[in-house]
Amino acid sequence: MTTAVPLGYPIHTQTLANGLRVIVNPDHAVPFVAVNLWYDVGSRDEEPGRTGLAHLFEHVMFQGSANVASGEHFNTLQASGATGNATTWFDRTNYFEAVPAGVLDLALWLEADRMANLLPALTQENLDTQREVVKEEKRQRYDNAPYGDTIDHLLALAFPPDHPYGHTVIGSMTDLDAASLADTHAFFTTWYSPGNAVLTLVGDVTAEEGFAKAQAYFGGLPSRDVPERAAVEPLAPHTGVPRSVTSAPVPADMLYLQWLTPPRGTRAADAVDIALSVLGATEVSRLYRRLVRDDASCSGAGSSSVPLVRGNSLSLAYARALDGQDLAAIEEALCAEVARLCAGGPTEAELQRAHIQFEREWLAECARLESRAALFSGYATMFGDPERVNRRIVEYGSIGADEVREAAATWLRPENRAVLEYRRGPMGPEQW
Repeated sequence: MTTAVPLGYPIHTQTLANGLRVIVNPDHAVPFVAVNLWYDVGSRDEEPGRTGLAHLFEHVMFQGSANVASGEHFNTLQASGATGNATTWFDRTNYFEAVPAGVLDLALWLEADRMANLLPALTQENLDTQREVVKEEKRQRYDNAPYGDTIDHLLALAFPPDHPYGHTVIGSMTDLDAASLADTHAFFTTWYSPGNAVLTLVGDVTAEEGFAKAQAYFGGLPSRDVPERAAVEPLAPHTGVPRSVTSAPVPADMLYLQWLTPPRGTRAADAVDIALSVLGATEVSRLYRRLVRDDASCSGAGSSSVPLVRGNSLSLAYARALDGQDLAAIEEALCAEVARLCAGGPTEAELQRAHIQFEREWLAECARLESRAALFSGYATMFGDPERVNRRIVEYGSIGADEVREAAATWLRPENRAVLEYRRGPMGPEQW
């Protein structure tokens, strides 16, 4: 285990009367401020038949408001030397800017204005335009990209269709086409409110200034009740090795093993993450050494996770086969390496490498104002504890080899895997 110490970023928090949670982390090294606004809504919150709305709003929120013309949000920020963007995930939607300190008021006004006044600009024409933008994005990133639909197949193996995580973030284009203007207005009204958001300011601003500005721009926005979400119960591990086979004109055959593992934010999830790091995070990890260097059957191999907050996350081990290699033999080798880790756990060198790699990546994220602000917003939104950002290295580093072995043996047993075979060939899935 490492001898990591907690980080010491000062974190000041306040909740406005309308429910908006505000976090300020002063850092006067450079005259910039990162503005980060997380809404506690993602694709998990979409109703059956109405998928894709959370991601659609990532686009719609930049198309104007009652007071800002379409496209002027970006243009105004860029003209002031600022940058901005947004992302959507299963568990959240995130809007962010990095602005010169003198432009902070403008950025906050723009964010508060679209939270309060988006709907007058969300016309049928705007909706139709952004629908087409999302459909083109899906064609480029999913439909016409090699292995672009892998996540569709993995989610189908993991979750029932009506599960909150049972569909992709970009959603179904059929559902998106069917969404009416009333549907989109209702989605915004339900989820885009002060009480369902966290605003974080990191950079050249004091706590007093940050809270005063948040109150000035957001304090007058009306509060709205946020619907209570039903609990998402953890699913039982896979049994019987569910398997999906699909084909497309891709460069090489790919094999994915998948497990249902603990939700993000738990100690068990961290232990599984270390196990995955030992298996396949780098080119000195077990899967790469076995399949690429020793067996010479694959051009690449590794492991990773799809971290999810409620019920289960997904853990993956994968390999990219060389021409003429048998996927069944590769699967056997993958399972053998996973079983070996389940039985013996990591070596001390492997454990230390995983701890050091996590620490390096975490410190790199915290060093940048924009990503540090996202971490504070995220930990406040998902776990109600932005201070945990300062403790994460210690939490992760406190997990020992025996705990990793136990987590692997509990969650990554080969007999509890599901399998996706992605073969080179014509288009078309076959479910077994």
